[in-house]
Amino acid sequence: MKFEHIPVLLDEAIKGLNIKEDGIYVDGTLGGAGHSLEIVKRLTSGKLIGIDQDKDALKKARKVLGDHLDKVQVVHDNYRNIRDILSRLNIYRVDGILLDIGVSSHQLDEKERGFSYHSQAPLDMRMDKTQDFSAWDVVNKYSEKDLERIIWDYGEERWAKRIARFIVDGRREKPIDTTLELVAIIKKAIPKKVRMKGPHPARQTFQAIRIEVNEELDVLKGSIPIMCRLLNKGGRLCIITFHSLEDRIVKNSFRDLNRDCVCPPELPICSCDKEREIKLITRKPIVPTKDEIDSNPRSRSSKLRIAERV
Repeated sequence: MKFEHIPVLLDEAIKGLNIKEDGIYVDGTLGGAGHSLEIVKRLTSGKLIGIDQDKDALKKARKVLGDHLDKVQVVHDNYRNIRDILSRLNIYRVDGILLDIGVSSHQLDEKERGFSYHSQAPLDMRMDKTQDFSAWDVVNKYSEKDLERIIWDYGEERWAKRIARFIVDGRREKPIDTTLELVAIIKKAIPKKVRMKGPHPARQTFQAIRIEVNEELDVLKGSIPIMCRLLNKGGRLCIITFHSLEDRIVKNSFRDLNRDCVCPPELPICSCDKEREIKLITRKPIVPTKDEIDSNPRSRSSKLRIAERV
């Protein structure tokens, strides 16, 4: 199993966590353990909980963290279940949580996973290979209206309506079973003049389907408040995102958790009793340096936002 992983915004994320040597930290998207290795190196009596829904990632992480496994607990699960995961470990507060959202380099490069629009593979896109629902189900079972909705909402694809119609027309002849079959349909749906400009014509549709399969945005949005409430006072939540939909969720969630009042402005007196839960460490997201982008082009769209429990 080849598993190459270059952690993005590594120095910035580690600095952002403000690590204490006796603290408890969670890497909710363990992946190749690049971030986790740097966390655990800074711990003496502290502990790291590494969570990932991809069993291949967990195998790689155990090897990478091999010299530090006495301070590490590796868990096969989705970070959406972080409260239950920690409860099972008799942990109720932590000092820092890191999320590196989205598809990993390994998942893109492992052709048979079906994440890439460059390689022939079954339509899969499951981050957790134990789940039944896959990209095949989205492409072959969703209504035209639902396909249009997810391609527009999650892919921000201006040709969503045509792509959805072409997918439905294509599957009437036979099921769409592979990535390149889907790519060919997308290319037919997008006018040639448009296809010849900009990024790969299937990029946004593949992104949309992957997000739908793995419920990525719903999981992120629902987890941020929970994670903030699991932090000790002064604990940090660091979230790395890779596209505007993810970053918008983090930005808005942090904004809401940073507010003392959510009452309508026309009310003369606050009646919501809301208290501020975090302070923003980053008003604007941290982005990679030119040197990092040059050495790892996949980092170019990454953004890091940091919040601290008050």
